[in-house]
Amino acid sequence: MPFIPHTQDDIREMLATIGVPSIETLFDEIPAELRTGELRGIPDAMSEMEITRLMGDRAAQDAGALNFIGAGAYEHHIPAAVWQIATRGEFYSAYTPYQAEASQGTLQLIYEYQTMMTGLTGMDVSNASLYDGASALAEAVLMAVRVHRKSKSRRILVPTSVHPAYRATTHAIVDGQEIELVEVPFDPASGRVSLDTLKPYEGEDYTALVIQQPNFFGTLEEVDELTRWARANNVLVIAVVNPLTLALLTPPGEWGDDGVDIVCGDGQPLGAPLSSGGPYYGLMCCRQEHARQMPGRIVGRTVDADGKRGFVLTLQAREQHIRRSKATSNICTNQGLVVTASTIHMALLGPEGLERVAAASHANTQALVERVAALGVQPLFSGEHFHEVVFKLDRPAAGVLAKMAEQGVLGGYDLGQDYPDMADCLLVCATETKTGADLDAYVAALRTALA
Repeated sequence: MPFIPHTQDDIREMLATIGVPSIETLFDEIPAELRTGELRGIPDAMSEMEITRLMGDRAAQDAGALNFIGAGAYEHHIPAAVWQIATRGEFYSAYTPYQAEASQGTLQLIYEYQTMMTGLTGMDVSNASLYDGASALAEAVLMAVRVHRKSKSRRILVPTSVHPAYRATTHAIVDGQEIELVEVPFDPASGRVSLDTLKPYEGEDYTALVIQQPNFFGTLEEVDELTRWARANNVLVIAVVNPLTLALLTPPGEWGDDGVDIVCGDGQPLGAPLSSGGPYYGLMCCRQEHARQMPGRIVGRTVDADGKRGFVLTLQAREQHIRRSKATSNICTNQGLVVTASTIHMALLGPEGLERVAAASHANTQALVERVAALGVQPLFSGEHFHEVVFKLDRPAAGVLAKMAEQGVLGGYDLGQDYPDMADCLLVCATETKTGADLDAYVAALRTALA
């Protein structure tokens, strides 16, 4: 994208046109005590050539390393066709499809995405995406409070095995709205939530229970038992999922006896590269009876006056561009480009392809566990895992990871960053991109680091 700066003459002319002496005058309503003044922490400006060189050097730091970090962002193979199509002008520059008559292609693609998401999750309705998985959980919590009118507590049960960043983001968004997140401990032996840990909450007024499958540790929760417990205690269920795993695992729409109420998660595993942290997008699905309380956009299919098939935005009253004061959310856009890539990705792979990717990821993690066992390093938890596993070391993980990085291996995620009593634990992920030689390289690097 070209950069076209305004000259000082341009700026003076624009200010004169609107009758303002300086740019600072445009912000004179901001009290002086709220202004930061000089930004001392910001380095001096660099030229275009210098910044290009700097960013190239930064990007090179990520090149060549074997990546075994997961923790919510996963390295998967993305077919070349995915972004070749997604970055075509028709998709790349498209914004919100307000004018249906001019946006049928974009609307149809989003409709196909929604259809695929309901198929993966086993739910009735999908929206057209949210910002990311973390904010999607926050929106799901707000939605649960609106839906469960019989509950007056505005309290949500959130296991500490749910992704720490998801919990922190949800806190930041809902705390100011008098919603309480009640932490539920996980079983230290299995790494998952047990019915015993939920007994103290039985018979109390709680709005919803959050269940992440697999949880942050990669461990599989007993989702059927947890969902049935919630139903028996008049508690809604919010599922947080990795959409790729649903190619193999039971979809949340079938958990327990009649499924969950709301499903959310991050769509990054479906066609979005790691790319230094984004952009990703949040997925959200729900039961049909909750659709009017779901935030974001929904694309529907209809017929025009001539009986021809067409696609439109539906239930638009949920959005602030219709009635801001009564909107279900202030989300006024979505991550449409990444959703486009995900839709193409899922269409290319198909159900069988997604299943093969998920199965290969699980198999590689199992193979890594077996190889690492030869070093005397064992998984911390006894529960079954998917494509991530926690290894317990005999020393702090941070130092081990630093030594592995020196050998070109990104060895995992230091759990001590979020769980102080797990400073000697590594969260490790192996997806379908890893070969037998890669697994051997991991073991060799870990052996050297431990020596």
